[in-house]
Amino acid sequence: MADAKKATDGPEPNSSVAFDFTLLPDFDNDFVNEDDFAEFAKALAAPEISPSTDDLTAPAAETRTYFTALNDWRPIHQRVRRRKKSKAPSGRGKDETREGFVYVLLKWPLLVVVLGWLLFLSIAYVFTRLYIYLYEHWITWRGTRQKLRKRLENATSYEDWIRGAKEIDTYLGNDSWKETPEYSYYDSKTLKKVHEQIVKLRQRAESDENGRSGAKTGEGQHKAVEDLRALMEACVKNNFVGFENPRLWSETYYGTKELVQSFVDEAEKALTFLLRTTQLDADNKRALFKHLGSNFGRTALCLSGGATFAYYHFGVAKALLDADLLPEVITGTSGGALVAALLCTRTDEELKKLLVPALAHRITACSDDMFTWIKRWYTTGARFDSVEWAKKCAWMTRGSMTFREAYQRTGRILNVSCVPSDPHSPTILANYITAPDCVVWSAVLASAAVPGILNPVVLMKKNKDGTLSPYSFGHKWKDGSLRTDIPLKALNLHFNVRFSIVSQVNPHINIFFFSSRGSVGRPVTHRRGRGWRGGFIGSATEQYLKLDLNKWLKVLRHLELLPRPLGQDWSEIWLQRFSGTITIWPKSIPSDFVHILADPTPQRLARMIHVGQQSAFPKLKFIANRAKLENIIQQGRRQYRPRGTRDGDLVNIFSEDDLRGLLKRTKSNGPEDGAPFPMSGSESSSSSAGLSRPGSPVTLPLGFNFGRKNKRQLANLKTNPSDKPSEVPDSPSLTKRLSGWWSAISPQATADSTALDTSRTHLRPTAHRQDRPNSMFEFRPPKELSDLYKESAGPSQIGSRNPRKQSRVFVDDDSDNEDHAQHSSRHEQHEAGVFGDEDSGEAAEFGDDESDGEEVQSGGVGL
Repeated sequence: MADAKKATDGPEPNSSVAFDFTLLPDFDNDFVNEDDFAEFAKALAAPEISPSTDDLTAPAAETRTYFTALNDWRPIHQRVRRRKKSKAPSGRGKDETREGFVYVLLKWPLLVVVLGWLLFLSIAYVFTRLYIYLYEHWITWRGTRQKLRKRLENATSYEDWIRGAKEIDTYLGNDSWKETPEYSYYDSKTLKKVHEQIVKLRQRAESDENGRSGAKTGEGQHKAVEDLRALMEACVKNNFVGFENPRLWSETYYGTKELVQSFVDEAEKALTFLLRTTQLDADNKRALFKHLGSNFGRTALCLSGGATFAYYHFGVAKALLDADLLPEVITGTSGGALVAALLCTRTDEELKKLLVPALAHRITACSDDMFTWIKRWYTTGARFDSVEWAKKCAWMTRGSMTFREAYQRTGRILNVSCVPSDPHSPTILANYITAPDCVVWSAVLASAAVPGILNPVVLMKKNKDGTLSPYSFGHKWKDGSLRTDIPLKALNLHFNVRFSIVSQVNPHINIFFFSSRGSVGRPVTHRRGRGWRGGFIGSATEQYLKLDLNKWLKVLRHLELLPRPLGQDWSEIWLQRFSGTITIWPKSIPSDFVHILADPTPQRLARMIHVGQQSAFPKLKFIANRAKLENIIQQGRRQYRPRGTRDGDLVNIFSEDDLRGLLKRTKSNGPEDGAPFPMSGSESSSSSAGLSRPGSPVTLPLGFNFGRKNKRQLANLKTNPSDKPSEVPDSPSLTKRLSGWWSAISPQATADSTALDTSRTHLRPTAHRQDRPNSMFEFRPPKELSDLYKESAGPSQIGSRNPRKQSRVFVDDDSDNEDHAQHSSRHEQHEAGVFGDEDSGEAAEFGDDESDGEEVQSGGVGL
């Protein structure tokens, strides 16, 4: 964590080793496959088809040459005059603008007036920010405070930054504020009570674990571990009673209220104890950590666009990586997509050697001279060539790696925002769930295709034989920053992201980031952090001008007054959301605007990495507290998730010992005394009635076993229902049972013979089921036996059980009170070929990337 790991793992940005190009991993490998880029060039040259008129599944037709003539009796080689071209269609049609006399009359005058007012507001806003800057640096930052601030800004490591932050907190009197638990932005009383209760229950549970407690718990009493579990389920939630409110971290340079810090530390200890305790079985732990994961959510790192300003992201990522706080979910847009692709296709050890100034030798996208740029822009309408950019981008993505392959290699989830060239089609967030076979470098190029800079490109996918072909019907895509720079809604949908770290470097909106009451790790300088930036008048003026600018931009968009140069609606580049739970905005300098479309030098990249680290240091303590709890929850979910296979294969919900025991018993005549087959050897002693253990995915009715009953056994059972069959015939082998079950649920067999019942997981009709070997996964007895079991076992054992749960073998249910909607939702996933525990259901609800390793494809990408 950030508190325990303060030294960097890689070379310092200003060290001589960091400038050595030969120390970069794969520095001599371009990862360029000429066949892949030939297919990409072919896809770019192909005309874009229309879904309404063309057959999307048919191969592209060859171009034909036609001969023309004026008439049948006139020479065919006679020159034909070209028809006059009709006027180009306007950017909008009447369907969009509802054009009428008043709209045509007032459109341009109203547009000129609004643009003029926006210009006035923009100039006023710039002068207001200049006033606040001069006020802070000439009045507040003076004397000892200025010296401590300079020392803080010059820190080269996180350890030095912590030391400087504590010194300035002590000087400003923030230590006394940390000791006082009361604060208006969270419920301190509730948090204090919960903290004390967690301490007591954890200590009692640890005593029971070590055997030092002599008290025995009766049937009506709960163990301390059960109370601790219930308490953790109630309090480990996203921003519980406001303990994750950023305002708690905006009053000091380092740390927050001691009560909040104590609660987080104690919650970490309690979750660690629940993870390793032996007082809870695996099923209870699995249910616990699934519940906590759903309520607490996950963290995502969002990297904005911004052309070459995006290289500041390298410093932010380096600070998080050195502190072991780099999230698993990473999204990038435009220039940020290039940085995100590098982070998600390299391992941690590789990244520690890559995030150095020498990386500038591999960033060569803008190496062409000015004459080549002008000539290309005149002929193609774009400044850069798509195929050349793709070849240079291939090194950042380790060749033609797909989103699925990147996730399997590093465990990090790459997300790239892409906008369709059609202004009204929805955007997509490409990742290993929505676009698993999409090639990463094609998505990065599409996300960086700013109109006029790079033409829209075609996404490419990797086929099973390793070749590339157009993705999503060959439609073209462009810059994601135009509409979805920070895709928080899609991240929450797919991966249950509740906490976002946004690194924002877009130059056109960077000036509008202003925290009048301070931000995390950067308190207000006025009145020792208790006032408003620039005084109340300065902050009020800034807020009014910014809101008024936003209002008039929305007026232009909703009244359809803005023109569309290059066929693009440019209003969203100001009106979308650009911030997250934590927003990091590295400070740029005027020379960055001069080199906005130029490759960085090693010296300039070293400065940008250092500035990015400095901007992330104040946020690391806040992020570390969040990561403490999230990492333990994710560890518990992975550790207690049933082992299984990926890519649609059969999920093994039994342990290795269970399978060995089943295989041994299937080769024998069954257990002695006619006892039914237990699920494992450990259960035979604890389940004399033939029932499986509590929480087991299989619940057997009384007296039922895996073998079939012959006619003699049926007659004996009718005569004396209380007797059990003394002999059990040899059951089919494990291989036959598995093959029989698999043939029954496979799409081919199901389509020919049976249909899945939407309310149960077993198959029907039973007549077909009797024609194949008895599968060990089928526990529904014949109708004659079912009636006899009900008479002999009684309603307390059979009638009270839900037959639906008796047949739910593939859905390991943690809850006994799930409603019908959840059953139907999970069964729909079984029909789609998704087998596993109920985490597969979570993949539909939250898009959980780790739902038993299943990759769910979204229909939103146009497949």
